[in-house]
Amino acid sequence: MKYPIELKNDKQDIYYFQLRLALCFGFVFLLFFILLIRLLYLQGIQKNHYQTLAEGNRISIVPMTPNRGLILDRKGLVLAHNYPAYTLEITPNKVSNLSATIDELSKLVDIRPADRKNFARLMADSFRAESLSIRNHLTDTEVARFSAQRYRFPGVEVKARLFREYPHHEKFSHLIGYIGRINKSELEQLEEDELANDYRGSGYIGKTGIEKNYENDLHGKAGIKRVEVDAGGREVRVLSNTPPTSGNNLILTIDAQLQEVAEQSFGNFRGALVAIDPTNGEILAFVSKPGYDPNLFIDGIDEQNWRGLNDSPDVPLNNRALRGQYSPGSTIKPFMALAGLHYNKRSPSYSIKDPGHFSLSGSAHRYRDWKKDGHGTVDLFKSIVVSCDTYYYGLANELGIDNIFNFFSRFGFGKKTGIDMEGEVSGLMPSQEWKQKRHNQQWYAGDTISVGIGQGYDLVTPLQLAYATAILANDGVAYRPHLLKEVQSVRVNERRLPKMDIEFNLNLNQDHLKLVKSAMVGVTQPGGTAARAGAGAPYTFAGKTGTAQVIGMKQGEHYIESKVQERYRDHAWFIAFAPADQPKIAMAVLVENGGHGSSVAAPIARKVLDHFLLNKAPQSAPAMHEAKGGAND
Repeated sequence: MKYPIELKNDKQDIYYFQLRLALCFGFVFLLFFILLIRLLYLQGIQKNHYQTLAEGNRISIVPMTPNRGLILDRKGLVLAHNYPAYTLEITPNKVSNLSATIDELSKLVDIRPADRKNFARLMADSFRAESLSIRNHLTDTEVARFSAQRYRFPGVEVKARLFREYPHHEKFSHLIGYIGRINKSELEQLEEDELANDYRGSGYIGKTGIEKNYENDLHGKAGIKRVEVDAGGREVRVLSNTPPTSGNNLILTIDAQLQEVAEQSFGNFRGALVAIDPTNGEILAFVSKPGYDPNLFIDGIDEQNWRGLNDSPDVPLNNRALRGQYSPGSTIKPFMALAGLHYNKRSPSYSIKDPGHFSLSGSAHRYRDWKKDGHGTVDLFKSIVVSCDTYYYGLANELGIDNIFNFFSRFGFGKKTGIDMEGEVSGLMPSQEWKQKRHNQQWYAGDTISVGIGQGYDLVTPLQLAYATAILANDGVAYRPHLLKEVQSVRVNERRLPKMDIEFNLNLNQDHLKLVKSAMVGVTQPGGTAARAGAGAPYTFAGKTGTAQVIGMKQGEHYIESKVQERYRDHAWFIAFAPADQPKIAMAVLVENGGHGSSVAAPIARKVLDHFLLNKAPQSAPAMHEAKGGAND
């Protein structure tokens, strides 16, 4: 059987072959065309974007923290400075497994549970992509050990940082304050003020005291360093450098030696002392006892130390000089005497017979003098020297609260002094209007009697009382109290001085001032309530003792200090200025629960004056509950 022969169609085969070949070429061309389009897109349209990413991998922008300015006393003693140390820092968004990384790091560096806890707190408080410290103050051995294993820990590095230190610890704590980590509200405020860039890489800001009030001067401006890095993130070379601007140094008006003498003179007592140069308003000493160690707060205080400070019955975190409000006691009697002379309610020769008590007309209630049998015949001069309560009961009644309020307000009572430190309170100078608003009650004559000896509604801060004393010492001419003496710019070697213009002049009668000031000198001489404090002084100084009740006494009840719990005993006050004829220093001293101003507060003032005027070192400080007897005011 024969099969038909099929002839091969070469033309058709060639056609299909060529068709398939054309389709393949077309497909390949399409792919190349797509690649070309993609290449043009990447190299043209997206060039800047990917170039930035590439540069970001190769170039690192490193913030350069400025040196924070130093804080020094008026003689150049350093009160706050910086020192370098190594820190181990982690950038959380560059670490894939944070917990495992920290576990591995702890094999190279001593990372304690407290460090982990502090790091977690810093992460919670951090609101920008920045490196956070997990261990400060690394040893050289720890630095070397980590550096050898650096390649294993992307996002972790050792950095050299400047740390703030307060070398005198609690001595200047309420004055200098401290710095701490920037929190969310502070960061928002910096951004609102367009200052956030100045804080890149630093993360610290002034929290209290001088550190806070002069933050803009102290901090400086951050710099930027552009560096080339390798695949491991290590610096290869510096491409450009914009150096930071260091903060300014602050010279304070404080005399550190005088401050130390004042601190030592308090011994174990709590209290405050503020000393002012009445001729220009410079604060020479600013003491609040007890204090605290501000170094504890820089990187966040631990729970144990915080609980110890916050729960202490001595309230060491309270700035008593600035924020403590106390009844002024008899320290206001010189101002009451001036008010009596000013409103013609008293003359230098006017005198009373003091039976040891005072009663309002038609009232059986007796307001008792501190001296049971009275002081006999008392004129204005003697009323200050012996601190006669009866004299001022009558004077207050005749003046009335409106005159007292108006006159005392001129001296700054019931107002903030305007000192260059945040947190000051205004105290209280009561009036009829105040009582109606505060207590919804009318003002009574008995209220005025109590105010007349500083035991009523009136409240003062030690700073306020020192300020008023300085105005009195300077014959009614007032300068605003201030702590800044000079700003020094390290960068341009310039100085900036604060204005020291007269704030106001009370234009008081000079004869009235002379009489009151001479009576205050009599307080420190034989027969005066502070005679023991003034004994043997080679200079003449003026003063006034004061005792402020902490708890009220019932009619006929007598105060016996030994039977009263220590925390409820009277506060002791003393105001002073010296030399009496040309005052260079005025002060107010408060000793909480110290008893009598004559036996506790006045000796502290004497030691401070001796050092200031004679450069004399203090004798042993008074112990708690020491010094009994003597005058009762």
